[in-house]
Amino acid sequence: MWAIGRVSGIVSLGLFTASVLLGILTRAGRPLPGLPRFGIVLIHRNVSLLASVFLILHVATLLGDSYAQLSLVDVVVPFLGSYQPFWQGLGTVAFDLVVAVVITALLRHRLPVRVFRLVHWSVYLMWPVAVLHSIGNGTDSTSAWFDILAASAATAVAAATTWRIASTLFRTTPLEKAAQAQRTTR
Repeated sequence: MWAIGRVSGIVSLGLFTASVLLGILTRAGRPLPGLPRFGIVLIHRNVSLLASVFLILHVATLLGDSYAQLSLVDVVVPFLGSYQPFWQGLGTVAFDLVVAVVITALLRHRLPVRVFRLVHWSVYLMWPVAVLHSIGNGTDSTSAWFDILAASAATAVAAATTWRIASTLFRTTPLEKAAQAQRTTR
């Protein structure tokens, strides 16, 4: 169970990194060469779903593992765990945020756009919290390959976020400015 929990956590983190990157690309409103914007949206949704499945597998297998000593309360309420409560609590916070994002994504058409966006923006908090959880609580966090993986993921997300913010701030054509103004009023 421990090995499945470890691997599913690492796979989940990798998929959530890809999902965050695809989400940033989706909001940028620019298609990739050879892939229209709706294609990016579909890939983003599918990768997010797959990441959530691996996250559930991660939590479920660690619930059944005697070493992790997780209880159902530990999965929902952060910082109460018996094994490294701070680092485990960060995982709980990240898990709870993912649950909120999944629920609002499923109810997207029934929620005000601002509510959906606000909850969806919590991914910008969830992702670094999940990375910190994996560094502090992960068995592989002392391995060079994991350090390289975590540093590469952090660099990619930081670069994409910076690009996204810069591309919004420095729109120059009237058409781009009008599109930006329209998006912010939704």
